[in-house]
Amino acid sequence: MTTLTMVEAIRETLRAEMLRDERVILMGEDVGHLGGVFRATDGLRQQFGAQRVFDTPLAESVIAGSAVGLAISGLIPVFEMQFLGFSQNAFHQICQQIARTRFRTRGSHTCPITIRAPFGGNVRTPELHSDSMEPQYAQGTGLKVVMPSTAYDAKGLLASAIRDPDPVLFLEPLRGYRLVSDDVPDDDYTIEFGKLRVMREGDDITIVTWSASVPVVEQAVEQLVAEGINPHVVDLRTIVPLDEAGLVAAVEKTGRCVVVHESPAAAGFGAEVITLLQEQAFYSLQAPLKRVTAPDAPYPPPGIEGHYIPSSELVVRAVRETLID
Repeated sequence: MTTLTMVEAIRETLRAEMLRDERVILMGEDVGHLGGVFRATDGLRQQFGAQRVFDTPLAESVIAGSAVGLAISGLIPVFEMQFLGFSQNAFHQICQQIARTRFRTRGSHTCPITIRAPFGGNVRTPELHSDSMEPQYAQGTGLKVVMPSTAYDAKGLLASAIRDPDPVLFLEPLRGYRLVSDDVPDDDYTIEFGKLRVMREGDDITIVTWSASVPVVEQAVEQLVAEGINPHVVDLRTIVPLDEAGLVAAVEKTGRCVVVHESPAAAGFGAEVITLLQEQAFYSLQAPLKRVTAPDAPYPPPGIEGHYIPSSELVVRAVRETLID
């Protein structure tokens, strides 16, 4: 075991996968000479050379489109979208080309591309850098959406993503890059997609969350436990595929549920979670399901983002209200 930050775990996984398979290449804005805006690829160009780690133009659609051709030709591209908010410039390439390659070629071609993209608030970024846009890509049929919250999960899930024959959008919470650290095995391992993580066992209420909102929920849980409330907490890890059975079982355990995520409420992925629970766990529910999300508004300037993203205080309030119902 080694204690790593999330960005260190990502870097070491990229290194290990490039050593394991010479077809793996890294590409994106500033991933080469600079080593990435957040240094996630620092030192990899020097180790593997300019043909396997290279910078691209500042054109997201060009990066994504080029990756399609490289993947179909037999390589395994891992490309960094400098910020998830920039990915809308490549939405057509990602959802209509990358995600549908297997479908459009009747299974004759796969598209083993991993798209790395940082996102999330509470780090005072400029406009278009922090938006949590995972629900938009959850509808990109053929595209897997992976959202780690720990260094341990980042390593195991990223290794699974790179080895997957189909495309994976791998979303990395900005606040987790250096603020999150935990013990990571030195040996090779993978984490299966579609298997949620039980963060805490409890009997009073189930809290469902993922990625950037996990630390917020952890803070809320500390206060709830001090008040004598015993929450059951799960981290989805991947939203596509979704661990439907695990999610239903987690909510049936307590009969009450609060879903916490950083994207806006309207058509956020929390709405999908609540619909699933309404359909499959209805007779176990003892209170209405509740969401804690960002408001339906554009992401604000850095100075006031604390009023926009979900807080531990809002989570605590939602839990109290659900327990009263």
